[in-house]
Amino acid sequence: MEFDLKVYEEKMEKTLSNLQEEYTAIRAGRANPRILDKVQVDYYGTMSPLQSVANISVPEARLIQIQPWEASLIKDIEKAILASDLGLTPVNDGKVIRLVFPELTEDRRKELVKDVKKKGEAAKVAVRNIRRDANDAVKKEAKANEISEDEQKQLEDKIQKLTDRFVADIDSAIDGKSSEVMTV
Repeated sequence: MEFDLKVYEEKMEKTLSNLQEEYTAIRAGRANPRILDKVQVDYYGTMSPLQSVANISVPEARLIQIQPWEASLIKDIEKAILASDLGLTPVNDGKVIRLVFPELTEDRRKELVKDVKKKGEAAKVAVRNIRRDANDAVKKEAKANEISEDEQKQLEDKIQKLTDRFVADIDSAIDGKSSEVMTV
């Protein structure tokens, strides 16, 4: 039986993409329509993603404009944004909703960087847990004499290299988001 590293690599890949998804929700003083990805709107009794009931645009660096397909949805969209934990107050003129991103203070930027690092550390822990699971599986196969000691060492080496690669990717994601947050 051939030991399959792909399974563990995919898990690490998912961890990294989850981290990058979480980072899109962290606002860095610039308007990013991705922060609205998790906002759900009550559309005739069905919870629907905001993107499926409105046109979302970024006319200026610190402004998101939401134009619902139907004018009757304005109140529901406003409610959904207020209910989300975005910390933004929607302004509506009857036709469109505007979300204005305030300039971030230095303290708020530092807080966000701490949050970025905390999420990054959690992702690294997840990757290391996947490494542990992979190493345990290798040891189990070695104990059952399904692979030789040399193969065990080679696999553990490959697992470590894979882990190092993903930890480096996470570090660069942390650095990238941190510098984005600290940029005025």
